[in-house]
Amino acid sequence: MKSAIATIGLLIVSNIFMTFAWYGHLKLQDMKVIGRDTPLVFVILLSWGIALAEYSCQVPANRIGFAGNGGPFSLMQLKVIQEAITLVIFTLFTVVFFKGEPLHWNHFAAFICLIAAVYFVFME
Repeated sequence: MKSAIATIGLLIVSNIFMTFAWYGHLKLQDMKVIGRDTPLVFVILLSWGIALAEYSCQVPANRIGFAGNGGPFSLMQLKVIQEAITLVIFTLFTVVFFKGEPLHWNHFAAFICLIAAVYFVFME
């Protein structure tokens, strides 16, 4: 149980960093912290720096959680958990930081499908 909680916690932190690495520069541009004319190489290096923090959480999460290392999850379960966490974190990021991005019925339908995926991947 302890390794399951540690795995999920690390996956959450990892996905927060991942979302900022992939999409945070768009908000920084929107806030005028960086401009549209900021060199792409700078934006890539900034994102890589953030992604290093992501990998620093993602790799231990997978090692701790993987059944082959004594953890509670199969490889498929780890991936589906990670995808579900990614969708939740991305949705929160979009709603909080990009307030102009509305949620529609099809987004909720996708959430339901992902919840179903988590259910099915844990079936015996």
